[in-house]
Amino acid sequence: MTSSRFRIARPLSIALLIFAAPAMVGCSVAENMVDGVVSEAKDQAGDAVSEALGGAGVSTDGELPAGFPSDAIPLVGEVQGGGTAPGSTGWVVVTTLTGDDFASAQAALEGAGYVPSAVDGDADSGFGTFTLAPYTVVLTVATDGAGVSTATYVVTAG
Repeated sequence: MTSSRFRIARPLSIALLIFAAPAMVGCSVAENMVDGVVSEAKDQAGDAVSEALGGAGVSTDGELPAGFPSDAIPLVGEVQGGGTAPGSTGWVVVTTLTGDDFASAQAALEGAGYVPSAVDGDADSGFGTFTLAPYTVVLTVATDGAGVSTATYVVTAG
């Protein structure tokens, strides 16, 4: 992994874990405890994503970020927004899934030729890394307490 990809991937991985943590908690008591800090955690994760993207903001305008290679990265769900790293060397896209789950997003990437690694998931959540030169996609899917599933795609080029 190149130095710039590491600088983007490490903070984004931490941010993605914050987004995914509530969905991976199995106990309802623990979920209630986590629900109280979900908004704050998402704000902090958004800040971490913005920092990893070199200060670029992450929008919630329902549009793909500038320069996103939509012809090469199959997305599942309704786009909520995203952000672009300086020089279009990386992107983050957030989608809301309706009836789709991690397996659907994984199948879309693999169907396009992406090779999976470090993949783990269930019906409500999952994560994995998918590679097809020149792109690497880190995908996480998390379902919140209200049953809304969100997919976060972190894409690096290089």
